[in-house]
This record gives sequence, structure tokens and C-alpha cells, in this order.
Amino acid sequence: MLKYCSVGSGSSGNCHYVGYKDTNILIDAGLSGKKITNGLNDIDIDIKKVMGIFITHEHIDHIKGVGVLSRRYDLPIFANFKTWSAIKDKIGNIKEENILIFENDNMYEIGDIAIKPFSINHDAIDPVGFSVYSHNDEKISIATDIGHISDNIRNNLLGSKLVVLESNYDKEMLLMGSYTYALKKRVMSNIGHLSNEEAAKFSVELIKNGTEDILLAHLSRENNFPALAYETSNHILTENGIKINKDIKLNVLKRDDTSNLFKVKK
Repeated sequence: MLKYCSVGSGSSGNCHYVGYKDTNILIDAGLSGKKITNGLNDIDIDIKKVMGIFITHEHIDHIKGVGVLSRRYDLPIFANFKTWSAIKDKIGNIKEENILIFENDNMYEIGDIAIKPFSINHDAIDPVGFSVYSHNDEKISIATDIGHISDNIRNNLLGSKLVVLESNYDKEMLLMGSYTYALKKRVMSNIGHLSNEEAAKFSVELIKNGTEDILLAHLSRENNFPALAYETSNHILTENGIKINKDIKLNVLKRDDTSNLFKVKK
């Protein structure tokens, strides 16, 4: 079965663990190397057994620990060409053999899993989300830092048993908060972040297409809080005749703590 754990999810740092059989990978490493290592230890995963780090985009909350982990544990870094060009001067020296370039929207195999990076909408140079598949066709997908649900995002997320979905901000909190007008516009734009309401509405579509676990992710520290994100989704799901813990399992990932280990069965 596929396994998933969040080591941290939010503007202060993001790191996702995915495992299947003897294959262990990280998606992003935006926390300190020590915090990521300790987080993996919490779920009994040895960082030395990780086979690589896949990068969504170049923002610091997604790459902070990448260079340290690659050098310390001889880990390959997987990124598309534009993202690699944007991070190479920020993460220190990396062995040439540990620089691996992928193309968006192609499928790749590593160990016992297949992984597909897919293009998303965000104010980065060439950002991606990821879908991960087991040999039994179990599928989980991770999509954060998405300004809106594009057709490409929709097509890649539908059919995933578990989805890590951005629920970044509450619109009223954002509009009433201390951000500048320009920053508020950026967050709400099609290349910004996904709101609680937008995430909830798309969750209805996911559930109708077979998703069994939704993990709300990348919550803003200033413009959101976990109970609000959860209740917004709960309200909209209930309006659509969907019951939490009966039709869907819904959880909110914490910004600063390692999550439970989630297991996906076909």
C-alpha cells in the first residue's frame, strides 16, 4: 500500500513523504535538514533509505533543506529544467550525478513507484504538483500553491484515493488582514493560492470521482486556522450530501508538526 506523511505544511516550510514497499521519496524539503530527519524518524523512516527529493517549485518554503540533505545523505534531486535553474544558486554545491531533470506531464519510475509531475498555476517559474502510483494502481496526489483548479490539475487529481489539497486562506480574513493590497491581490489571483471555499468546492468533485481521503494543506498562518478550514469544507460537503467519516475522511495538516502516517489501499 502507498503511504503518505506530512513533515510540515505551510508558508514556514513544506515536506511530504511518500512510500511504497522499499521505495521512499520526499516531495519538497522546505524545512531544516534536522527537522525533516526527525520528522521521518517519528514514522520510523530512516532518511538514509530515501531515494530522492522531488521539487515542486523554487520558493524557499519548498527548498530550504534540499541542499543539506542531498550533500549529507547523497540524495538525488529531481526538478524540471526551469526550476533547477532557479534553485541551483540557492542550495549550494550538488553532485552532478544527483541533479536529475524531469519534464512536466511525463510519467517516471523510481524503485517500486511511478510518479508524474504535472503543471500547476502559481507565481513560480515552472511549478508542478505530483501524482504517485503503486504497481497496484493505487494513486495519491499532492497539489498545493495552486491559484485555481485548471483543467490539467483537475485531470491529474481526479481518481486519486488520497489528495493533499491546498486550503490556504479564508477570504474575509485575508481582506481584513494586514497584507498590502498588492499582496492580497497576488494571493487571490489565478497564480496565487487556493482558498478554503475553493478547496471545499473542488473536494466535492474529488469525492464523486473516488477520493477517500482529503488532507487540507498549506494553511496560511496569518489568514487561516485549522478549525476554520475544516468547518468550511464540512459545511460545503454537507450541503452536497457528503458526510465526513462516512463518505470521506477529512484532515487538516499542521504547519509545524509531523502528521499521522496515512495508508492507501486499493
